[in-house]
Amino acid sequence: MASEETLRTTSVSTRVPDRIESPGASGRPGTRAWTTRLMILGIVLTALNLRPAITSLGALLEEVRDGLGMSGSVAGLLTSVPPLCFAVFGSLAPRLARRFGPAAVVCAGMAAIATGLAVRPYTGTTAGFVAASALALMGIAVSNVLMPVIVKSWFPDRVGSMTGLYSMALALGTSAAAAVTVPLTEALGGTWQTGLTAWATLAAVAVLPWLPLVRTGGGRGTRGTGRAAEAAGRGAAAGSGAGRRDAALGSGAARQDPVAGSGPARREVPGESGTVPGEGAAPRVTRSRTAWALAVFFGLQATAAYITMGWMPQIFRDAGVPADTAGVLLAVTMVMGVPLAFVIPRLATRLPHQGPIAVALGLCGLLSYAGLYLAPADGAWMWALLLGVSNCSFPLALTLVGMRARTGEGVAKLSAFAQSTGYLISIPGPLLVGVLYQHSGGWGLPLALMAALMVPQIAVGALAGRDRMIEDETAATGR
Repeated sequence: MASEETLRTTSVSTRVPDRIESPGASGRPGTRAWTTRLMILGIVLTALNLRPAITSLGALLEEVRDGLGMSGSVAGLLTSVPPLCFAVFGSLAPRLARRFGPAAVVCAGMAAIATGLAVRPYTGTTAGFVAASALALMGIAVSNVLMPVIVKSWFPDRVGSMTGLYSMALALGTSAAAAVTVPLTEALGGTWQTGLTAWATLAAVAVLPWLPLVRTGGGRGTRGTGRAAEAAGRGAAAGSGAGRRDAALGSGAARQDPVAGSGPARREVPGESGTVPGEGAAPRVTRSRTAWALAVFFGLQATAAYITMGWMPQIFRDAGVPADTAGVLLAVTMVMGVPLAFVIPRLATRLPHQGPIAVALGLCGLLSYAGLYLAPADGAWMWALLLGVSNCSFPLALTLVGMRARTGEGVAKLSAFAQSTGYLISIPGPLLVGVLYQHSGGWGLPLALMAALMVPQIAVGALAGRDRMIEDETAATGR
C-alpha cells in the first residue's frame, strides 16, 4: 500500500535530549549539504522500491502460474508471503541497526530486493520462486521499519514534509509497477520473466546513494536513533503519519517546531507541563479493548489490501479485461492512496469520533465488491476507484494508533501490538481467496469472503474510533 510505515517516539520514562543531531552534522557545511541531498535521494529511491515486488507480480500472476504450474491455492500462499515476511523480518531491523547502522541495513535491504527480484523468475520451480520472493521481501521488511527512523533522525524539524515525500514516492512505485509491468513485459520480448526481472534494476540503483553514506558512517545515527529503531521494530511494520500522530497526541509525544526549519525538534518531558494519567508505567495493551479493536481493524484492512494487490488484476482479466488494462486498474486503486493519505489523517484529528470514517471507507469496499461480482468489466474503473478509497483504511489505522495513547511509550506499545497482531491476522486471507478461486472456478465465493470480512472491519473500526485512551482502560482493569 501507499504507505505501509509510522515514525515512533522513544520511551518517555526517562529524560531525552532536547536536540536530535543529524548524523554527521559536525562536518563542514558543504559536506553536510552534500550528504543531506544524498540522504534525500536515498530515501526517495528506497521508497520507490518498497512495493513493486508485490504489485508487479499481481499484474503477471496468471503468466507466473502457467509458467510454474502453480495452483490457485499455491498462488494464494504466495500472496500471503508479504505480511508474513513483514511480521517476521521486520522485528530483526532494530538489532541490525544497532550493530551496523540504519544506512548499512537499508543498503543491504535494497541489495536483497535487487537479488531476489533478479533471481526469482529464473528459479524454475515454485519453491525457488517463493524463496527468492522472501529474500526480496526481507529487504523490504527491514527498510519498512528503518526508513521512518532515518527520516526522524536526519530531518527532526521536517518530519511532516519528508514523510509526505517518502509516502508519495512509495505510492508512485506501487502504482507504477502495477501499470507498467505488462507493457514493459511486451516491450522486452513478451516473457513474464523479463517483465519481473526489470524491477531488479530499480532496486540496484537504490543501493548507490547509500554506499557513500555507509562508508563515511553518515547513516549510523545517534543513540536516539537506536532507541527509535527499537521502538519502531517492535511494531515490525511500515507506514507514515508521524506528523499527524504528533498533532493528535497530548504531552509526552515528540512535537515538531511550529515553524518549519526554525530549529531541531524538541521533545517534551513528562512533568514539565503537568502529570498525564497513566504515564507512570507502561500500559499493558492486551488489557485494553480499544487496543484489541485497533489490532483487528489493522489486520482486516491489511487482509483487504494484500488480496487487492495479489488478486485484483486476475479478477478483471477473468472478466475479459486486457492484461495491460487490468494492470492500470490496479495502479488506479493504488494511486488513490496518495491524496487520501494526507486528507484522511487530517480529517480524523479534527473529529471527536473517527468511527464514521471507518464506516464510510468500509461501505466503499462493499460497493466495490458488489460491482466486481455484478459487472466487473462494465464498471471496472468505478470499482477500482472505490476499492482505492476503501484501501485508505491503512492511513486511518496509523492515525488511530497515535490518537488512542497519551504518551510516546504508549504509542510505541500500541503500535507494536496493533501492527504485529494485525499482520498475523492478515496472513490467511489471500490464501483463502486462492483456495476458493481454485475450487469454485470463479470469483463469487472469493468476493463473498472479502465482503464478509469487510463487515467486522467496519464494526471494529467504529469501536477503535471512539475517544478512548489505552492508559485509562488498562488502569481501570488494574493494569
